[in-house]
Amino acid sequence: MYLLIPGRHHLLTDFQFKYLNRLIKCQLDGEKDVYGAPLVSQTIQGVIFAVTSANHLGTKRNPVPFYLRAMIIQEFSNSLDVPAFVYGIDDVGVINDFPEYTIKTIRHSSEGVHALTPENTVVICSTGVKEMYLQHGFQVLPAEWDPVSNQFTQPMPWDVVKLIAQAGDWRKNKTILDQMHPASFKIWSLYGVGEKVQHILKDPIIGADGDLTATRDYNVYVKQMDDIAAQKYRETAPYIQPGNIGDIGCAAGSWIKIACDDDRLHECDFYGIEVSRHLYDICLQRKHNGEFANPSVFFSQKNAVTSLVFEAGSMNTIHTSSLTHEIESYGSREDLIAFIRNRYNELVPGGVWINRDVVGPENKDEIILLWLNEEDGENNLPMPENPTTQVLAGWLGKLSTMALFKQFAKDFRHQEGFQLPHEWVSIAGKTYAQLSMQNACEFLFKKDYHDNWLSEMHETFCFWNYNDWKSALEEAGLRLDNLSTTWRNEWIVKNRLEGKVQLMRPCNNDVPLPIPFPVSHMLLMARK
Repeated sequence: MYLLIPGRHHLLTDFQFKYLNRLIKCQLDGEKDVYGAPLVSQTIQGVIFAVTSANHLGTKRNPVPFYLRAMIIQEFSNSLDVPAFVYGIDDVGVINDFPEYTIKTIRHSSEGVHALTPENTVVICSTGVKEMYLQHGFQVLPAEWDPVSNQFTQPMPWDVVKLIAQAGDWRKNKTILDQMHPASFKIWSLYGVGEKVQHILKDPIIGADGDLTATRDYNVYVKQMDDIAAQKYRETAPYIQPGNIGDIGCAAGSWIKIACDDDRLHECDFYGIEVSRHLYDICLQRKHNGEFANPSVFFSQKNAVTSLVFEAGSMNTIHTSSLTHEIESYGSREDLIAFIRNRYNELVPGGVWINRDVVGPENKDEIILLWLNEEDGENNLPMPENPTTQVLAGWLGKLSTMALFKQFAKDFRHQEGFQLPHEWVSIAGKTYAQLSMQNACEFLFKKDYHDNWLSEMHETFCFWNYNDWKSALEEAGLRLDNLSTTWRNEWIVKNRLEGKVQLMRPCNNDVPLPIPFPVSHMLLMARK
C-alpha cells in the first residue's frame, strides 16, 4: 500500500511528519477516512509526493521552485521508515479531472513502477481536491481536516508560508518554529527561501501567477515582440557596452537572441529577466532548443521594480524596451522611481542603461481639439454581450474613429478610477473633442491595439515627456547621453492617423489650426 500526498508542498509541517510517521508505524490501524470508515491495516511500502504546479516558480501562488520543494521532501523523508518518491506535476491549465492527470503523470514518470489505483493507494488530502479522488474510488485520509467539526484543526502548510511572509525575522518566530518541520526550516534557511517568499508575496505589482496583466493574449504579444525585435536591436546595438549585458522585461528573449549573433558580443554574458511566467517559460524552451548562439545566456523570473535583479555594480549594459510605461501603469510613480534607482545601482561606473519606450509630447498639458472621422466605420453598433478577446477585437475594428474614441473614453484606465477629462465642442459646423494633448496622444497611439484592448486600456503611454525623463534620471544620479532622442513613428502617422484624426489648436473662435502629430517614442542612453 502507498500513501499519495498531492499538493504544492512549498514546505512541510511538523504535524505532517507526525501524522505520516504514525500511519507508517501503525500500518493504518485505527485510522478512519473522510467518511468515518475504518481503514484495513496494511503495510505501507512508500510515500508518494505529487508536487503540483511543478513548472511554476517565483509567483505569489507558487513562490518556491520545484527543485527546492523536492529537496525539502527528501530531507523530510530521511526520518521516515519507508522510502519517499517525488513526482512533479506540471500546471497545464484548467483540467476537469486533475487526479486522473496526476496519476497518469506519476505512472509515466515512474515508467509504470507506480501505477496507482484505489486498491494499492490511500490518498492524504485535506483540501477540496479530496472530492475528486473520492469520485475515483480512493480512500482519503483527512489529515488537517476534521470531518466531524467540518474545519481545519491543524495549520496547513500554506498558512505557515503566509505567516513567514509577514513575520519579519521568520527564523526567530516561535509559532513558525513550532509548526514548520526542521527539514523545511533547513532548506528555507540554507537557500534564503524565506526572504524570497517575503519579497514575492508582498510585491504589489505581479499577480498570483506572476503576470502584470491577466488580459493579455500571449500568442499575439509574442508574435509582435518577435516581429519588431530586429528593429529594436538595430536601434540599440551601437550603444551596447560589452561585458555583462542584461535585458529586463526580455519577453520571449528575442533581443538577446539577435545580440548573441553580434560578433562584438560573442564573449559577453547575457541575462534575461522576465516577470511573466508565460514568457519566462518560452525563454527556457528557446534555450533548450539551442536558439541562442552564445551558451552564456541565463534567464530568471523576477520583478525588477522593487529590488535589484543583478548584483550591485555588475552590469555593463542594461536594456529595457516597452517596459517602463508598464511599471507606471500597473504599479505607481513610486515604483517607477524605484526602478530607475535600481538600474543605477546595478551598473558599473560608465555603464549604460538603454531604455526604448513610448513617450509623451512636449506640450502634454496644452488643451487642444481633436477631430475624429465618423464616416470610416459604424457609429451605433452595439457591443456584443460578454465578448471574448477575439469578438471584442472584431467589434472594435468595425467602429468609426469617432465611435472608437467614445469607447476609449469609457475604458481608458477605468479600473484604476480614471475618467478621461474631455468635452465636445462645435466650431464652424464641425465637432471636436476638447482635451489635453497628453490624453489625445494616449488615444492616438493606442486606438489600434484591438487584439489586446482590455490590457492596453490599463496602460498609460504619455505620462512623461523627454524632459520629465531627463529630470528623473538625473535625480537618480544618471547622465542622459546626448545621443538620446525622441521620434515620431511615421508608419503610424501614415497608416493609422492621417485621414482618421487631426490635432487642432483653437484660434480665436475661427477655424482651428492643424497641429503636427507629436513624437511617440524615445531611445534613452542613461550612463552612470
